[in-house]
Amino acid sequence: MAFIYASTTQNPFQEMAFGAKAASAADGKVTLNAAAPTGVNGPAQVQLFRSAIRNSKDGIGLQSLAPDLFVRPLVQADDDDVPTVAVDAAPPPGTKTKLFIGNSNTEVGRALGQEFIKHVPAGTKGEVVIGNDIPGLRLLEQRIEGLTEVIKKERPELTIKGPLDSKSEPTDNYNAWNSIVKANPNAIAFLGVGGQDGVSLPLIQKQTGRKFLAGSCDIDPAALKAVKDGSLFALSSPEHWLKGYVALQLMIDAKRKGTKLPEGWWNPGTLVINSANIDEVMKRQVNEQSRTAFFKPIVDEQLANPTKYLKPLDQAN
Repeated sequence: MAFIYASTTQNPFQEMAFGAKAASAADGKVTLNAAAPTGVNGPAQVQLFRSAIRNSKDGIGLQSLAPDLFVRPLVQADDDDVPTVAVDAAPPPGTKTKLFIGNSNTEVGRALGQEFIKHVPAGTKGEVVIGNDIPGLRLLEQRIEGLTEVIKKERPELTIKGPLDSKSEPTDNYNAWNSIVKANPNAIAFLGVGGQDGVSLPLIQKQTGRKFLAGSCDIDPAALKAVKDGSLFALSSPEHWLKGYVALQLMIDAKRKGTKLPEGWWNPGTLVINSANIDEVMKRQVNEQSRTAFFKPIVDEQLANPTKYLKPLDQAN
């Protein structure tokens, strides 16, 4: 089997691959090819996927930031009777991939918004700047929609600026946020929806001495430390590890039983990480053994109750 993901350089994608590898290790009899380009590179990822069609015929999990590039490759996989599961981003129209393992990104954004307003008294005026690591990527747009919906409803006196392009690769993201922060000296908050934002914003605070509210999504180790020290008020986690694990386990189960994969949108859920649970989350993230031990009862419960987590594919948000 294979798990083809977007990049080896960013934590969200690494977490999904860790989950897939954990499912493979737990089974003990699966040979897993987990592969990604170094840095986001859609065409290079397509080539990895095409290679997997030839060499991983029992099933492929695909996590991509450019799903439209995979219409023909996914059709090719189906023509070659290779089962496929879309992870993190819904399968593009025109394919026969019918199973999507992904959180509700609208809910991820709403959850971050609900944490944000806890730190902003009603009636507060000021500017809130929102960044988008990958403009045009639907799942990040959904997070922004959920985030701005909450802020506009609960703190209507605030002015929202953005979303501004904050870039996705680590160095680019830091440079982009550094410029955004300098260009908005009166902003009371900077909020990101991608994995690297929670790394860059605390670093900028530390280097400049400027204080502002900062929050983000995903769980890069540096971002977790920032929640611990208070330079991030919260992270909204899409629980990427779970997605990778569930996707691979469902493919393993289908192969073992000789059955078709389930169809629809499987939503493993969202987790808010703040001062109340940061120690528990950091403990679970120490290594693969700690992740696997923490998630085992969650995985077992989800796999035992598929109808609880499956909805029609067109309801994915």
